[in-house]
Amino acid sequence: MMSYELKSATALAGEPCSYAGSKLLVRGPARNLTEPYLAFIGGTEVFGRFVERPFVTETEALLDRICVNLGSVNAGVDSFLSDADILEIAGRAETTLLQVLGAQNISNGYYKVHPRRNDRFLCAHDPLLELYPEVDFTEYHFNKHLLNALRSCCTTRYETVRDHLQDTWVERMGELISALNGAVTLLWVHYDVDQQVLFGHEPALVDRPMVDALRARVLGVLEIPVHTARDAADIDGMFYGQLDLPSAQRMLGPKEHLRIAQQVAQYLRPRLKT
Repeated sequence: MMSYELKSATALAGEPCSYAGSKLLVRGPARNLTEPYLAFIGGTEVFGRFVERPFVTETEALLDRICVNLGSVNAGVDSFLSDADILEIAGRAETTLLQVLGAQNISNGYYKVHPRRNDRFLCAHDPLLELYPEVDFTEYHFNKHLLNALRSCCTTRYETVRDHLQDTWVERMGELISALNGAVTLLWVHYDVDQQVLFGHEPALVDRPMVDALRARVLGVLEIPVHTARDAADIDGMFYGQLDLPSAQRMLGPKEHLRIAQQVAQYLRPRLKT
């Protein structure tokens, strides 16, 4: 384990930054946007939590092209769809890779999430209050915690909520793709966190038919199965404190980030202008 006092997950060389006009904290350092660049939009995996060199940085080295990391920890589809400045930056890129993000972290007909930290549950809407009258929603602060509780309470009613989330995700991802004029490649990085729990697979609640529903609207889909730092024995070289160890083990380690970068670079190289 690297010393937390020396380098924490939020005190890496690429600590969070924001671009003019945007309220969203993305992976730094801030880049010069006057030169041609590639853009990467996504959540914790794109940001590269706990690692010094996320796969966006490694891709830049492999392609010798500026790669702007617009990844934000715990961001979801809504984080980017509501940020016109991030969309404008991505829209000016030579090409944009958009991460396939989880379906639990979107505001929907049943509940509202935080506008930037999309993993945070803010409030239940009337349809959810009516569907689960026995639940005290003030006890929940995170979407996964809420959905786990709903499933434990009643599987049938939970499936109603799940189906709605999945349908909303396809619609919302379609809106994000349209906002980028369809000039994006979907980056589907998926992995098992813990197969014994409800949300043991990331991106949560996203399956192949959902991704397939978007294929005709994008330039392509780059699918990369990956392993957590724990499963890949890839903890060495990560930066975390003792209390962060469980979280770090569920993230992607530096070797896995490099492997993703190699596949991304291989995919992009023939598609970029020389």
